[in-house]
Parts: sequence; C-alpha cells; structure tokens
Amino acid sequence: MSKFSKLNLQTSDDARKIAKKRLPKMAFDYFDGAALTEYGEFLGRQAIKEIRLAPKVLARGANREINHTILGHKTDIPFGIAPMGMCNLSHPSADKIIAKAGAYFNTPVCFSTMASTAMEDTIKLTDGNGWFQLYVYDDLKAGFNMAERASKAGYETLILTVDVPDLGRRPRELRQNFKVPWWPSISQFIDCAIHPSWSISMLMSGGSPAPANFKNLPPFRRDRPRAGADWDFLKKLRDSWKGNLIVKGVLDPKDAKKIKELGIDAIYVSGHGARQLDSLPAPIIQLPKIRKAVGKNYPLLFDTGVRNGEDVVKAYASGADFVMLGRPILYALGADGERGLKTIINYISKEIQVTLAQIGLAKISEVNPTNLIT
Repeated sequence: MSKFSKLNLQTSDDARKIAKKRLPKMAFDYFDGAALTEYGEFLGRQAIKEIRLAPKVLARGANREINHTILGHKTDIPFGIAPMGMCNLSHPSADKIIAKAGAYFNTPVCFSTMASTAMEDTIKLTDGNGWFQLYVYDDLKAGFNMAERASKAGYETLILTVDVPDLGRRPRELRQNFKVPWWPSISQFIDCAIHPSWSISMLMSGGSPAPANFKNLPPFRRDRPRAGADWDFLKKLRDSWKGNLIVKGVLDPKDAKKIKELGIDAIYVSGHGARQLDSLPAPIIQLPKIRKAVGKNYPLLFDTGVRNGEDVVKAYASGADFVMLGRPILYALGADGERGLKTIINYISKEIQVTLAQIGLAKISEVNPTNLIT
C-alpha cells in the first residue's frame, strides 16, 4: 500500500471535506457535531489558531527530532490517537487500522469503552502501543470489571474519562435520529443508498457497527448516565489498577491538583471536543493554568482543537507533555481509510519538524513557554 493517499489530502480540512462527501450525513454528523450551538467546538479551535509562535533564525542543524517519551513509553512521533467511540462508522475496519497505526508509528492509540471492536482484538495489533479508555456507568462493579478485563487483555495504561456525567445534547445527531444500535429510517436508508461505497463496505463487513465491549452484559443503552465515578471510585481504581492511570476530561486546576494528590500518573486536559458542554472554556487556555497547578514535572496530555503540526507544537509550548488527535483521525479514515490515516499522520509529523526549524529548536522535548508570543 502506498505511503500516501492518491487523493489530494494535504490537511485535516481536506480530509474533512472528502469525508463529508463520502459518508452518509448520519455518520459524518456524529463525528463532526458538538453540543448545542457548537460555539464551544469553534472556540477550542480558534483559541489554538490565535496562539502565535516566536520565530528564531540562524539555528543550525537540518534534522529535527520528534521522537518523545510519555509515561516511560518511547514514541516515534509526539502525538497519539485519542479514544473515540464508534470509529467503525468512518470505515468498517477503523479500530483495527488505528491499532496498526499505533504499531506502524510506534505511538499510543487509545480504544474507547464504546469501540466497535472488542478490546481483546485491538490490543493484539498495537505492538504494545494500545491504551484503554474506561467509562463508568451507574454500576460501579461493572466499571471495575471492565478495567480488570482490560488488564487481562494486556493493556498497561488505563484512561478514566470523567467529563460525561450525562450525554451532551448534539442537535446534529438528534436531527439524524442517531441511535446505538442503529437501524436506518427511510430518509437514512436513502442517504445510505446515495453513498454506495460506504454502504457496501459496511454490509460486507457485517452491517452497521455497534459497541463491542458490552457482550454478555445487559443490553447497551447509549443514553445511560455515565456518572458512576466519583472521588472514592477513583481512589479505589488507583489501588486496584497496577499500570499507568490517567484521568481524562479535566479543565479545572483545582480538580487537577486533587487528582495529582491521589497518586494518578497523569492528567488528560480535554474538552471532549466540546461534545458535552457548549459553554466550556477553551482547553488550550486552561492548559497553562493546570500546568501551574500541578508543577512542571507532572505529566499532562492534551486534546481538543488540534488540527496540524503547528497546533501540536503550540500545545507543547502551553504545557502539554503529549498530544492526542481525535477528529482529524476520523476525517482521514472517512476520506481514504488506512492510506488516508497514514497520509495525515505523516504530514502532521512533517509539519512539526518544519515548525521546530522555524522556532530554532532541534527537538520536540525542547519546546517550552518561551516559544510563545504572549
């Protein structure tokens, strides 16, 4: 398979435009949509765009190193793939493609509780780069059991997502009557019919995807509250989970400080792509505040609003120790499957190298707040 897509994919925006044409509206709006007015999603991206980097000249050296280390794990690139549910709506093999990308680029890829492929199947393809993301519903025992299952499957890093106490209202999803498991209405059936390549590939792979980590459990309900986890649950999870434990969805410095004090290995600063709260602050603005609260050596991961290599460098300069990508990954998969994904990851990696050259640095690990113009 070619290293690069034959389509003219130069940016994640290119991938988004192509994916919008190739996917039924129901699938595209599920990935692309956000809560209420979607201003929060716009603000998250805009805040990153408005950050300016400080150019430096006459910095010798042609090679820029973008390999990195997060939680003792050495990576070839300084970003990974964020946990996202129902990825197989973008491509019937999306979860497995993501898993293979983790091995190919030697970087963390995280699989959601809501993944369309069982956690035991994806971990085998990651070459040790697989992480698992945990949702805790109203049954705390089931939450602990899911974590134990992930450990038995071979996952050594667990991400507990805490910013979905109730499912956000996303009007684009609601207008499409998006449900899990999904069965098409007449209008959706017509929409699928005019997107035959997507529809045929889904039929050939066994039909519309559904959450695969809930087998032998009560019937899945997407609107079921995910507010079971509290501070006491987090303490108990810390005691029972022997690997790296990360808490995702943190935007308040006081929460971050308390999480650190509980012995959690890292905090994942994220606004969930503004899919939960339209009025949330821009996560990139909260990142330096959280960095100040937890100190300079405590590991922070970041996502929300990142679209290119310059954005990745801006996140590092704002206090991140590692960056995870969400929507750009799904756009790439929806546009051109595995080729599209490799293309976008390769281009973002190159953009990071170019950005380092422009700001006079040799390594991604050298990026710091002095590289920002404030």
